[in-house]
Amino acid sequence: MRKLSDAEMLSLTNLLKAEKDGLAVSRVMQGVISDEDLKKQAEAGILAMEGRIKGIQQFINENRITETGEMK
Repeated sequence: MRKLSDAEMLSLTNLLKAEKDGLAVSRVMQGVISDEDLKKQAEAGILAMEGRIKGIQQFINENRITETGEMK
């Protein structure tokens, strides 16, 4: 894979942060939901967010995006 530009790295970082922040808010909000149907939808949303975060992390790991260079 080609090396990512600084703008692409920044976008990827911001995307991961936004997903992480959204997940944290969703988990808190799920605790205050009393309607069972809405609670199920919130859980589905949380699972989807967790899946996207894992996908981004897998992309980062598989493409060695966080590596800074070869160690000697």
